[in-house]
Amino acid sequence: MTTGAPALMFAARPHVIGILPRFMADLEWGHKGLTDLQLVEDLRTRKHMMLTLSQGAIALPGGSGTLEELLEAITFKRLGLYLNPIVLVNTRGFFTPLIEQLARAVEERFMDQRHLLMWQVVATAEEVPAALANAPAWSADARAFAAV
Repeated sequence: MTTGAPALMFAARPHVIGILPRFMADLEWGHKGLTDLQLVEDLRTRKHMMLTLSQGAIALPGGSGTLEELLEAITFKRLGLYLNPIVLVNTRGFFTPLIEQLARAVEERFMDQRHLLMWQVVATAEEVPAALANAPAWSADARAFAAV
C-alpha cells in the first residue's frame, strides 16, 4: 500500500497494483506507471484491498486521505489485524508532528511503548527498501497489549 504521492518505483521494479474507486478513474486520477490498476466501487473497498494485498504500507506526504489511510493501517497493526511493515517517508519533516502526537499517546498511556515499533520513519524514498527489510516482526499477539 502506498499512500500520498504516486507509487515509489525502485530499481527492481516491483509489481505495483493500484486500487482506485471508479469515480476517481472517471476523473483520470489514476497513475500511468502502475503494473496493474484495479477499479473498485468505493474508498472503503479500496482501503481494505490495499491492506489485504500489500506486503507493506508506505506513506508519503499527502492530505487527509493519506493520513486517514495511514492511521487505519497503524490501528489495524495495533490490533494485530495487519502485520506488515509500515514506513513513513518523512520528507522535509512532514510527518514529524504526527510522530510526536503518537509518542504523546504513549506518554499519556493511551498506547503501550511497544506500539512505537509498529512503524519505521525514513527521510528519503531511497531508504524505504531497507526500512521494509529491517522492520521488526509483528504478530497477532499484539492484541495482548492493545488495551493499555
